[in-house]
Amino acid sequence: MTELPSDDFDSPWKEALQRYLPDFLALLFPRVHAGIDWSQGYEFLDKELQQVVRDAELGRRLADKLVRVIDTDGQEDWLLIHIEVQGDPDADLAERLFVYNYRIFDRHRRPVVSLAVLADERPDWRPDHFGWRRWGCEVGIRFPRVKLLDYRERWAELEASANPFAVVVQAHIKTQETRRAPAERYRAKLALAKSLYRRGWGRDDILELFRFIDWMLRLPEDLEEQLWSEIQTFETVEHMPYVTSVERIGIRKGIQQGIEQGIQQGIQQGIQQGIQQGIQRGLQRERLLLLRLVEKRFGAAVAEQSGPLLDRIDNAQALEDLAEALLDSADGAAWLQTLTQAAG
Repeated sequence: MTELPSDDFDSPWKEALQRYLPDFLALLFPRVHAGIDWSQGYEFLDKELQQVVRDAELGRRLADKLVRVIDTDGQEDWLLIHIEVQGDPDADLAERLFVYNYRIFDRHRRPVVSLAVLADERPDWRPDHFGWRRWGCEVGIRFPRVKLLDYRERWAELEASANPFAVVVQAHIKTQETRRAPAERYRAKLALAKSLYRRGWGRDDILELFRFIDWMLRLPEDLEEQLWSEIQTFETVEHMPYVTSVERIGIRKGIQQGIEQGIQQGIQQGIQQGIQQGIQRGLQRERLLLLRLVEKRFGAAVAEQSGPLLDRIDNAQALEDLAEALLDSADGAAWLQTLTQAAG
C-alpha cells in the first residue's frame, strides 16, 4: 500500500497565522477580533516570545504567536495576544498559558490575552483554566479556547465561508481524517483546491492557500502528479490560469523551458527564502542549546543576560566558538565579557 509522507502541522500553522491573523480571529475568536482597532495595524513579537519562554519549556507546542495590537476602547494602550495551537492533548497546556501570560505581563506591563486552539482529536479534552485557591487567596487564568474537532459538524459553514482561514481549518481536519488513507486524502485535497476558485478571492490568496493545502495535505509522489495534472486541466476548463500547477512542477522538478522569466525569478526567490529560513531555524536551535548550557554552568541570572547577546549572533561558526569559550570560562563574568565581545 502506498504510504503517506509524515504530516507537518507546525510550519503551515505558523505561516497561516502570520499571513491571516485578522481572518483567524474573525473565524475562531470573533469577540477578540471585534475588540481590536485593525486600522492601527499590528506587530508580531516572535523574539519577545522566545525570550519569555526560553527557560519555561513545559511541553510541546504546535504553534504559538505573540502579537501587539491596539484595542478599540479609545485608550492609548496596547494589547498582547498570546496564541497557542495545541496539536495533542497535553496536561501542561493550561499551566503553560498561565506561566507565559504572567511572564509576558511581567516583561511588558501590558494586558495579556491568551487564546488556545485545541487541534487534537480527543473530544473530551477541553481545558480552559488554571489556578488555585487557598486561605482566601485566589490565583489563576481562564482563557478562551476553540476545538477544531467541533468544526467537523460545521463543515457546510466552512465550505460556504468567504474567510480564507476556513480553508486552513478544513485542511487541518482533512489531514487528520485521512492520515492512513491516501486515496481519500487525494479526493479531499482536490476538492479543497477546486473550492478556492469559487469563493471570490484574489489571485494572491488563491496561490497562498494552494500552497498551504499542498503543504499540509501531503501525498505520495504518484498521487501528487495525478492531482496537479487534474488541477491544471481544471484551470484550463474554467479559464482561470493561476499557474499554481506550473509553479508546483517547477519547484519539484526544476524550472522548465517555457515558464516566463517572472515566474522563474519568483521560484528562485522562494527557494532562497526557504534556505534562509532553514539556516535561521538551525542557528536558533544552537542558541537555545548554548543558553541551556550557560544556565547549567553559571545559573539563570547569567543566562538571562546572555539571551539578548546570543540573539545578535547569526553565524554558526561563531556559536561553535562560543560553546568552546563557555567551557574555558572561569566564571559568569568572564563568560559575559567573551560573549559581549563576540556580539559586537
